[in-house]
Amino acid sequence: MKSNMPEQSQIKLTSEDIDKLPSQQFVGDIVVVDTIALAMQAATEMAQQHILGFDTETRPSFKRGVTHKTALLQLSSTNKAWLIRLNKIGLPNCIVKILEDTNIVKAGVAIRDDIKGLQRWHQFVPGSFVELQNMALEHGIEDFSLKKLAAHIMGIKISKRQRLSNWEAKMLLTSQQNYAATDAWVGLECYLGLQKGIHIHPRLETILLHSEE
Repeated sequence: MKSNMPEQSQIKLTSEDIDKLPSQQFVGDIVVVDTIALAMQAATEMAQQHILGFDTETRPSFKRGVTHKTALLQLSSTNKAWLIRLNKIGLPNCIVKILEDTNIVKAGVAIRDDIKGLQRWHQFVPGSFVELQNMALEHGIEDFSLKKLAAHIMGIKISKRQRLSNWEAKMLLTSQQNYAATDAWVGLECYLGLQKGIHIHPRLETILLHSEE
């Protein structure tokens, strides 16, 4: 049966479209890595993964010309997320090895600047990083933000409320931890979805079809 949906490249999601999707966040274990000992344990666990979702967070600057170093590195499997507090422990060698490991895919959105930010802490050669925007374009998807990719591929709405919060705070709020873990996890799930050839989630397709009626 022929679908009435437009070609993927013609689909431009609106905020109203996304708002109709169910909200979802990462529900696995979240580990805040703020000591070298925890970093070593995290690296051991991550070394057993074949694919990790990847993202970073930086304290926002509201003054012209003022910038901050990357404060947080997030890496996630399907059921566990590690939040590495760079502003507290830097970028340890054990984590660098994960970033350089060509046997572990690290998937995320707009990763070029994220990698450059991490290299301000410690120079490394990126290994097997995958830009989801490039993957999406190959599948005809031109909505490039993580939020829109989550809608396209996972059929969910993710919150971006904590994006401009203080990522160098003494303690990360639970809401910050959930936000950071979710962004990395979504990177992983979008990668897996695109690998399976998912262009548009059935939930989103239903919403778009109804909006055309």
